[in-house]
Amino acid sequence: MERDIILSSLAARSTGSTPQRLTELAAELDIPAADLLVVAGHPVPTELLPPERDARVLRQFAYRVSYCDHSQLTTLEAFVRSLPRVATPEPLPEPAWPGRRPAETRFAAVLGALIRNRGFGIRELPFMGLSLSTLYGMVWRWDPSPHNRQQLCAVAGPLGWTLPDLFAVADEPYSEEVRPMLHCRHLGRVLTAAVPLTTAQLIETAMEADRLSVREDHGVWQPVSQGFTEECPDFP
Repeated sequence: MERDIILSSLAARSTGSTPQRLTELAAELDIPAADLLVVAGHPVPTELLPPERDARVLRQFAYRVSYCDHSQLTTLEAFVRSLPRVATPEPLPEPAWPGRRPAETRFAAVLGALIRNRGFGIRELPFMGLSLSTLYGMVWRWDPSPHNRQQLCAVAGPLGWTLPDLFAVADEPYSEEVRPMLHCRHLGRVLTAAVPLTTAQLIETAMEADRLSVREDHGVWQPVSQGFTEECPDFP
């Protein structure tokens, strides 16, 4: 079965997949198990969620990682995966909902949970070319709109999702003509790999990202990172 059909069926909750089967399917599709559980409407076990981290550090981490090009992101992802997993107190508190109000539509709930799975709030996400009010609105209500495709193209990359996969979950028609708005999924792969990291490890990884990218330190917060979507191997 085509993966878009699988994902749209799970998102419509028209299957009776168990958490165990979803975990197996996630490995087959190369999608985080926590994300596929969310898509299918299942709760996410706390062991798949990130530990509590400093929000300011998380924001700086995402910003610095977004300056790495594709080869640097590959190296940085390997670096993240090489870091030891630090034991955390049990039970872990569930990360806060990223929106200002509860989700009122199905995909808004899914999108907010995907962001939460990574431990981010809206303000901690890397700059994606969307306003904060737009992002808050996306995790509150997702209704038919001419802007839906543009918004999906903006958020898919930082979440580590391919455009066809996220379009299938959102029940939006996908065309091969669409491209990431600023960042591709290779940025999101690093942010997703960093889910288990502690605040101290996020700082260590941000320093490694700066070393790799040779990012010029402007001395103040600069919201716009480089974005290397034109070089993405997913889009020849």
